[in-house]
Amino acid sequence: MGKIADARRALHHHAHHIGLGVLLALLMTLLGTISTHAVTPISQEFLSDKSIPLGSIVSLKKDTSDHVEATTIATANTILGVVINADSSPLSLSSSQTNQVQVATSGIVPVLVSDINGSVRAGDQIAASPITGVGMKATDNAKVVGIAQGDLASSSNHSQQTYNDKAGKKHAILLGEVLVLVNVTYYFKQPDKTLIPPTVQNLANALAGKEVNALPILVSAAIFFITLMIVVTLIYTMIHGSIISVGRNPMSQAAIYRNLVQLSALIVVILAVAVIAISVILTRF
Repeated sequence: MGKIADARRALHHHAHHIGLGVLLALLMTLLGTISTHAVTPISQEFLSDKSIPLGSIVSLKKDTSDHVEATTIATANTILGVVINADSSPLSLSSSQTNQVQVATSGIVPVLVSDINGSVRAGDQIAASPITGVGMKATDNAKVVGIAQGDLASSSNHSQQTYNDKAGKKHAILLGEVLVLVNVTYYFKQPDKTLIPPTVQNLANALAGKEVNALPILVSAAIFFITLMIVVTLIYTMIHGSIISVGRNPMSQAAIYRNLVQLSALIVVILAVAVIAISVILTRF
């Protein structure tokens, strides 16, 4: 009887472990299914007046709800998704109309991108670019189509191309496909950590007409404060000396006025030199 009881206990023990194993396998399968559906493209068919290449970023056409067009910077605020093959999405909404394109509105899909705005790397937000339908790395506040899941430079499908900007100048760029997690949203650039207050930085950028580094701003600020101290000292000395001179000798007004004019001219020269120096530093460095 003891042997029978031991056998039953052993069988129960093995059954318990087998049950846990099956439960664990089912749980892993469920998690895998959830993860797969989280990145599986979901798409919808829209109408298009023109043929749009696969991987192009598209926007809703103005004053329509069912027509799309390849996205440009001008139409970036109405970005909808990315053109994919009709067979790429297991879940899609379609109709029987002609001139249709399948647009992925979520999931991971190949997207045409370029390095116009810098090298595209995994984790970069993808925005519209000057090339119609092609994305680029977002570096400023903009509506984006999603997040890059790989590097353009290491993509197996890329090539060197050229494009003409608004001025007609040719630029060599890298153009290709990277996988993008489609999630249309707004991207807000995080301000760079710097010692320069944002107001001062914006003022320096406005004066220089470009983005100015911290060092030229610091040097310009030093020149400004030194000049301010010199000017304030000269003005104080000029006013104080004039008051004392008039009090001692009221007949010396002509000489006092002459000195005031000379000191005023000196102050104007100092200010002019400081302004020119600050302008050169901000624009040339």
